[in-house]
Amino acid sequence: MSFKSLMLLLGLACAPAAFAAPKNYTIASPDGALQGTVTVDAEIRIALSADGKALLDPSPVAMTLSNDVVLGRDPKVIKARKRSADETFDAHFYKKAQVRDRYNELAIAFRGDYSLVVRLYDDGMAYRFETRREGEITVENELAEFNFPADFTTYAPYVHRTELRDFEWQFSNAFENTYVKLPMTQLDVRRLMFLPVLVEGPEGCKLLLTESDLRDYPGLFLASSAEKPQLRGVLATYPKNVANPSGYNNQQQIVLDRENYIARTEGTRTFPWRVMVYAREDSDLLASDMTYRLAPASKIDDTSWIRPGKVAWDWWHALNLYGVDFEAGINTRTYKYYIDFAAQNGLEYILIDDGWSVNGPADLLQVVPEMDLEELVAYGRERGVGILLWAGHAPFENGMEEAVKHYAEMGIKGFKVDYMNRDDQQVVQFLHRAAELCAKYHMVLDFHGVFKPAGMNRTWPNVLNFEGVFGLENMKWSPETTDMVTYDVTMPFIRMAAGPVDYTQGAMRNATKENYRPVHGEPMSQGTRCRQVAEYVVFESPLNMLSDSPSNYLRERETLDFIAAIPTVWDEIVPLKNAVGEYISVARRAGDVWYVGALTGWEARELELDLSFLGAGPWQVESFSDGANAARVARDYRRECSELPSDGKLRVKLAPGGGFAARITR
Repeated sequence: MSFKSLMLLLGLACAPAAFAAPKNYTIASPDGALQGTVTVDAEIRIALSADGKALLDPSPVAMTLSNDVVLGRDPKVIKARKRSADETFDAHFYKKAQVRDRYNELAIAFRGDYSLVVRLYDDGMAYRFETRREGEITVENELAEFNFPADFTTYAPYVHRTELRDFEWQFSNAFENTYVKLPMTQLDVRRLMFLPVLVEGPEGCKLLLTESDLRDYPGLFLASSAEKPQLRGVLATYPKNVANPSGYNNQQQIVLDRENYIARTEGTRTFPWRVMVYAREDSDLLASDMTYRLAPASKIDDTSWIRPGKVAWDWWHALNLYGVDFEAGINTRTYKYYIDFAAQNGLEYILIDDGWSVNGPADLLQVVPEMDLEELVAYGRERGVGILLWAGHAPFENGMEEAVKHYAEMGIKGFKVDYMNRDDQQVVQFLHRAAELCAKYHMVLDFHGVFKPAGMNRTWPNVLNFEGVFGLENMKWSPETTDMVTYDVTMPFIRMAAGPVDYTQGAMRNATKENYRPVHGEPMSQGTRCRQVAEYVVFESPLNMLSDSPSNYLRERETLDFIAAIPTVWDEIVPLKNAVGEYISVARRAGDVWYVGALTGWEARELELDLSFLGAGPWQVESFSDGANAARVARDYRRECSELPSDGKLRVKLAPGGGFAARITR
């Protein structure tokens, strides 16, 4: 051996730490099918495999604090521990009455007062950082990379801005867009994607990327790479200067410039879960509870005052009533009519949308003179109908304590708050403050102009619904090239896996692909009448709108009676036959009544739905199915009452852009 070689070996022996082999920590899902690996070397990397096949290649994770402190750089392990849990808890206003929380967990504590916690469920993996530092910390950035073993097809919801600038420009957006389906390296690297994002893995499996337990911290966006199959996290920096109020009728807060950090927060805390939902079959995405499970338990001990239900809503149809003896508008007489309509059809609420308060000053305590809110509250109370009020973000936040107290004492039941259009730390903090304050005064919330749910509906169950969806309102202005029908059979597997959607369905004007056009004042839907009916079963919305005009519904009594009776919260869900972007079918139970809903894309199809799990009958089926001419006249439908066949198979024929809905009772 040469002197040079000998000295090299001696050098290695004297400095083993510099050349130590990476340390791997493994953890499996309870059923053993998923395996997560945390590799600790010069950095921390996380990987995931299913049945021996790689889903996520080693992907670095880190968090950068001020003063060049990087959690995850040259990490030194103090200890690692594993634990398991298996419990069942009651869910509030959800797609099922109870949720099973069964997982294996690995927690690795590092020198520097931080830990990485990884959980493996049978349906996915989640990880997050925890810190144990005194006082306040400044988080400058977080590294969250997702490296994939192949150029997997990705369903990407891009941030929708009319012009492309840098990522900072894209942080302000409404979190609603249709999906682009492309191999990952072919995605537009200039455009941010908002969560959830769906990735097609090997052999048809899926991996859904989202987050949960988002508190006092910005939400996560993703960006792609043209060089390799990778999605990397991007987080909004903290607003430095905000025009408040600003924007539409002074209803918004618009960021003028931003700081160079993403959050200032408590030094001892847990951070949001980075969630990867694994689905062997597309149906698994509809049944997943990962986002809900990972969120903190309800902060409201007594939820008996929270009332989910259906809402007669004025804005989508632009208050266009007909066959009445008064001039419709934002006035007391009009909303008494909406209350009467709600009471006569068993609807729990009416929603008074934009225009009830004086716009210029953006002051929620100034009601337009044409409306007597106290009279309307009393009128609604006598008829068992609650009133919800729309509010823009700026006036609501600026006068929140006074407005919530004032209207709660008046008898208003809650607010639909709109135009946040951001998910930076400032807005996330606002949502939690609003939820807590409204809970104090027994008021419910519906957040619009907002990002996806990230477990908040478990922590604050008075937040009954969230937008963050390319909903029916877009049919008021979207061009003929917009494909809402394909979106409808894609979104439930992606966005809805994160929580409920205020899609605002219920159109009575229905159009085929060739006949659709945007009409702002008297809008229409794409697809058939039965599609709109079925969406009340397929889509999850504890607070669910009847979006069309009462005048239109009253001319369609069969349809109105059926959708008005559909529950908005459920005891059980059973996914049936499903394919992302093609068709969806699901059965839901409320009490001892089952509902079935099915949608197809623009391709007509027949589905055989196996309902044998219902057990021995006889079972009576009241169904709404596409009429013989629904492909030409989208409003054509057929209502039937029959008995479920003895084999439990329900055979459904769907027109292009069609739907099917059924109510099944013993």
